[in-house]
Amino acid sequence: MKNAYPILVVEDDPVTRRLLEKILQEAGCSEIRVAVNGRDALEILKHSFYPIVITDWIMPEMDGLQLCHAIRHDDLPGYIYIIVLTVKDSKSDIVRGLEAGADEYLVKPINPSELLVRLKTAQRILELEKSLKMTNEEIRTLSIQDPLTGIFNRVYLMERLPQEIKRSHRYGHPLSIIMCDIDHFKDINDEFGHKAGDQILKEFVHCLNAAIRQDIDWVARYGGEEFLIVLPETDLQPACLVGERLRRVVSEKVFRLKGKDIRITSSFGVSSFNPAKDQRTTFDVLMEQADEFLYEAKREGRNRVKGQNVKDKLFELKGESYEEEITSRR
Repeated sequence: MKNAYPILVVEDDPVTRRLLEKILQEAGCSEIRVAVNGRDALEILKHSFYPIVITDWIMPEMDGLQLCHAIRHDDLPGYIYIIVLTVKDSKSDIVRGLEAGADEYLVKPINPSELLVRLKTAQRILELEKSLKMTNEEIRTLSIQDPLTGIFNRVYLMERLPQEIKRSHRYGHPLSIIMCDIDHFKDINDEFGHKAGDQILKEFVHCLNAAIRQDIDWVARYGGEEFLIVLPETDLQPACLVGERLRRVVSEKVFRLKGKDIRITSSFGVSSFNPAKDQRTTFDVLMEQADEFLYEAKREGRNRVKGQNVKDKLFELKGESYEEEITSRR
């Protein structure tokens, strides 16, 4: 039997400990670590994860049942399958062990064949647990992902942005959001069809993702051709510069649709707040202001960036004049 899972052996008796190591090594277990009591085992588990724990019941400082209880109440990265070894074999003792959190019970002296059967069961349970965990993660990913563009969807946005706002309040860091959409997107659908429109949306998102900080900023599809970019620890002026960079990237890109080269433009509304100036900004306030500036940018001619701090004056970028606008507002 080859066991791919690391095993932690917790046994205070050196003879039994060596016997366990010998059985496990001969069975093909590649990684085995030992601890002499439950307290040492918990210390090891703080730094290294062992999906299988084989522990004696009676040990000094912390016995096997106390160890089982501690493991079951700890926040560990995965499930740990626990096999308890003991000379106690009454039904009441077995019940106590299982109630403490043990998965299996093995009576001493250790029978190698019986131990290996228990390990096969452990592997089967751990494989099922891994499969279930992967399925749940896939379901979670699908539930928060926009199926067309692959970025976060509105469900994730409504869940995550309030958390970002709370974090900004807690640490006193600014936060900005940019709401944007593609100008005249309906015309693209009308002329080239919805499949071509979907292609534009995917390439537009690629432009956004390529121009923001990876693993810090994030993008979500708000609806239709509208997207929201969240910029943690970013104040108004740098957020508007990000918006202008995105506007430029999009306007300079050549999109190929049905053998024809086309260019598109996009409009951006920026909303920002700094907890040092405003302790009451909410999700609704931030979103409403970004939405207001997005539509104001579109009403004034599109292909531009408009933004404002929740408590400050208007900040506006119009196409190629953005550098002059920034200088004048310093």
